[in-house]
Amino acid sequence: MTDPAAWLIFAPALALTGALINGLFGRALKEPLPGILATLVAAGAFVLSLIAFVALQGRDDPTVAVTVWPYLNLAGLDLSIGAVIDPLSVLMMLVITGVGTLIHLYSMGYMHGDAGYARYFALLNLFVAAMSILVLADSFLLMFVGWEGVGVSSFLLIGFWYATKANADAARKAFIVNRIGDLGLMFAMFLMVGVFGTLTIAEVNAEAVTMAFGSGMLALIGLLLLLAATGKSAQLPLQVWLPDAMAGPTPVSALIHAATMVTAGVYLIARTAPLFAMTPLASAVVAWVGAATALIAALAALGQTDIKKILAYSTISQLGFMFVAVGVGAYWVGIFHVFTHAFFKALLFLGSGSVIHALGGEQDIRKMGGLGAKMRITGTTSLIATLAIAGVPFLSGFFSKDAILVYTLTSMHVEGFGTTALYGVLLVTAVLTAFYMFRWYYGIFGGESRMDAKVEANVHESPLTMTVPLTILAFFSVVAGYVGLPKFAFPNWIYPWLDQATLGGLTEVPFHHPAVWVEWTLIGVSVAAAVVGLALGWWVYASREGEPVRSLAEGPLAALSRSGLGFDAAYRTVVIGGAEGSAEAVTVLDRDVVDRGLLGFGAALGFLGRIAALLQNGFVRAYAYAMYAGAAILVLVVAWLGVRS
Repeated sequence: MTDPAAWLIFAPALALTGALINGLFGRALKEPLPGILATLVAAGAFVLSLIAFVALQGRDDPTVAVTVWPYLNLAGLDLSIGAVIDPLSVLMMLVITGVGTLIHLYSMGYMHGDAGYARYFALLNLFVAAMSILVLADSFLLMFVGWEGVGVSSFLLIGFWYATKANADAARKAFIVNRIGDLGLMFAMFLMVGVFGTLTIAEVNAEAVTMAFGSGMLALIGLLLLLAATGKSAQLPLQVWLPDAMAGPTPVSALIHAATMVTAGVYLIARTAPLFAMTPLASAVVAWVGAATALIAALAALGQTDIKKILAYSTISQLGFMFVAVGVGAYWVGIFHVFTHAFFKALLFLGSGSVIHALGGEQDIRKMGGLGAKMRITGTTSLIATLAIAGVPFLSGFFSKDAILVYTLTSMHVEGFGTTALYGVLLVTAVLTAFYMFRWYYGIFGGESRMDAKVEANVHESPLTMTVPLTILAFFSVVAGYVGLPKFAFPNWIYPWLDQATLGGLTEVPFHHPAVWVEWTLIGVSVAAAVVGLALGWWVYASREGEPVRSLAEGPLAALSRSGLGFDAAYRTVVIGGAEGSAEAVTVLDRDVVDRGLLGFGAALGFLGRIAALLQNGFVRAYAYAMYAGAAILVLVVAWLGVRS
């Protein structure tokens, strides 16, 4: 294997090796050895990703296809295992392994002394391995293996502290809701085999562009892929699992929200961009699902009081922005926001973990305040992340969020499906994002202390293993966006890098090209959204601290917001309540009709059960006689039928 880019296929194997060593022998290793091993493994995968990134630079065709196992074939269907190493998969691998390595390092301090230390790092490596398989897969079949591996890993990590029932329930909820989305991917694969005769991603994309524009079959496949994406990326109506996923250790939340699982849905749509480019209907549904999710999640974030749940709803909302981008045909913009979001969202979660670590497990922001002076590194880095996600100019989040807004308004791909309305929804959501993130930051680090005196006395900055990752993530939260400057006026590196990888030169998605002054005006509107949101947050929570804050926290709208706008309650009534009712009906039938012998059923079933028990007496000789007797009877019956005919 002479091509250095192809070495990237060893990254999943490297992560799996770390998972196996810690999983099988971790108990024999003293802390911090399991953490060091897992971190080095993740760092090794990151080095392979960097090598691939450098190796692809300057190539006319920056795509390397590697066949790992070419011998799988079923009824003429090629099921060979291979990898596609191109700008899209390499960028995703840089995020997964780069941010993942920092989370591993941070975890060494955060999980210090935990009884499941080695098990935790084994699962963290398993998560990285599964996500690596997902993004490197050259076929939907292999992608499905990584897809399910990510689901299993998230189940195990969300329920890591499974002795607490709430944590186990949260893990089960995430697992079950994601299985609903997984059905979408399975049915899409079945249709692909029937329509295209292949599950190889490149072949499906190439065949899709030969079909009629707007084909109903392409739309159906696209909608099934969207169902799969809504599960993994927590979009409506399957968003309910992600807030509860906060039950796991905080670094797990950072890994799920920033670098791995929730970005899988966006990646799936970007990887099948040629297919979606041929079906405006499916694309419009993707965009509107994203816009509705972004707004609803932002409204749900407003009233949350848990330090991590605010960020969980923020992730759902930001994923909605990404879905709008890929829905309107700006596939590179959606992945660009995945890239920038990975840094500031990981920083926000790890900053939360630093606070929780310092406060002995406290997560209610109403019992915090004034921590900026006591935890300067955590407070400063968290401020950078807050401003980045709010869309403040010159920070990474501003560039990717602004690109989403501009491309949404100028898309011709879904022009007949309300691009102006989509833009309006995202603009309102951008204001809400800046508002609730100011509330998050000020409630934790600003204002007067609301902490218990004993807790406050023990507050301290986190150790270096935690603050170093915070500092590195803060740096990238500032600079990461400069690879995607507005291309109407500045050099833009990421656009040509990703546009070719997503659409593959197979087709194009049209956009309006407004005058330069219009472009600058749209940038100004984006800046104004961030300023208005932050200013409103300062007015409510800082300049008028007291009554307005209490009234917002205690009113009926706040209660509705804290409930996630009632989706969990609705599912409990419609789905869970119905299932529980059916189970109760079966219980009554079993107890009152079968067990108590009403209508004679109990006695009859008991008699039949005793007869059946005679046939299962445990004597092998008796079973052999019964087989011989049955065979003899069968021969006689066949002979008799032959004589009659």
